[in-house]
Amino acid sequence: MCQGPNGTKFAASVSNVSFVLPSKALLGAHFAGQSSGVYSPDFPVSPLRWFNYTGSPPNNTAVGNGTKLVVLAFNTSVEVVLQDTSILGAESHPLHLHGFNFYVVGQGVLGTMTRIVIRIDSIWSTRLRGTRLVCPRVDGLPLGVWFMHCHLEVHTSWGLKMAWLVLDGKLPNQKLLPPPSDLPKC
Repeated sequence: MCQGPNGTKFAASVSNVSFVLPSKALLGAHFAGQSSGVYSPDFPVSPLRWFNYTGSPPNNTAVGNGTKLVVLAFNTSVEVVLQDTSILGAESHPLHLHGFNFYVVGQGVLGTMTRIVIRIDSIWSTRLRGTRLVCPRVDGLPLGVWFMHCHLEVHTSWGLKMAWLVLDGKLPNQKLLPPPSDLPKC
């Protein structure tokens, strides 16, 4: 952690939530039905505190901490708007999304976003230079817990990451398999 003003610690966030790594595996806690105390399923789908993201930063830039997951139904489509807030200055974030194929359906600066469609397969690890806003769309979410994080290590250590929990589907082949019997008990 990095020392912030007035005895606080500096944090980075997604939707005003600085992600805290849990003490137990998220997928294991979900599978066992023991999520209480490990994570909460209430990641905000929009920022908790709105402000002019491209203007001067607000006086209070404090964010909350937590292990909050976005909970999504099996095989749904999701479109996400990622906006750099420029609180400390504009910069590119090489974001990495595990487990998905997705399209970038828009990019630009807030208010001037251009609609484009780019197919990116497998793991996304891209930097869109000169872009302050990007909108990826994910189709057909696979089961499990999937992380999205900034690949700048210091940003990840500050909490610039989030997790998506994709629930079981209705059919037997759409259910999460149990962990292997030889999985180490940590």
